[in-house]
Amino acid sequence: MEHWLTDIINEYGYMGILFLIALENIFPPVPSEVILTFGGFATTTSGLTIGGVVAASTVGSVLGAIVLYVIGLQLDVERLEKIVDRYGHVLRITRKDIHRADAWFDKYGPWTVFLCRFVPLIRSLISIPAGMSNMNFGLFLLFTTLGTLIWNVVLIYLGASVGSSWDTIVEYMDLYSKFVYVLLAILFVALIFFYIKKRRKK
Repeated sequence: MEHWLTDIINEYGYMGILFLIALENIFPPVPSEVILTFGGFATTTSGLTIGGVVAASTVGSVLGAIVLYVIGLQLDVERLEKIVDRYGHVLRITRKDIHRADAWFDKYGPWTVFLCRFVPLIRSLISIPAGMSNMNFGLFLLFTTLGTLIWNVVLIYLGASVGSSWDTIVEYMDLYSKFVYVLLAILFVALIFFYIKKRRKK
């Protein structure tokens, strides 16, 4: 996949970067680390500029995030309630659980969206619960843009700084991603454990 990504950037420049980053937001397995660090490196060997790559990648990220936000809007609380009414006894989820989660996102949603932009995989998927909770679209755009901009700038500058060794940054980011995935898996298992334990006590 890495060669395919770099070929598109070499051939289509800014538009290639915008397209790939938008795709990465909708389809998380596409690695933004490769796109951004190679994009930074490309500024040292072509007519691309750091400012242009940052702008293209940020616009692409926001467009991709908006697509997932709109998908989330289709799964609002009312629709989830209908799903819970039908399958809640199997999933062991109640309407109260949905409203509690929705209230939590209403309170901490903007900062959650911002911070999750630095977490692999979650950085893309967080747009869906933002839409599900009907988070204010202006706030969603603001915090998405800020978080995405910081992520993009860091990786693009790193790619430009190390030059032809940009793939070394990708290797370090891959380690970071694996570390985060392990933590998320542990957290997920722990949440299930405590949820089941709480249900049994009731």
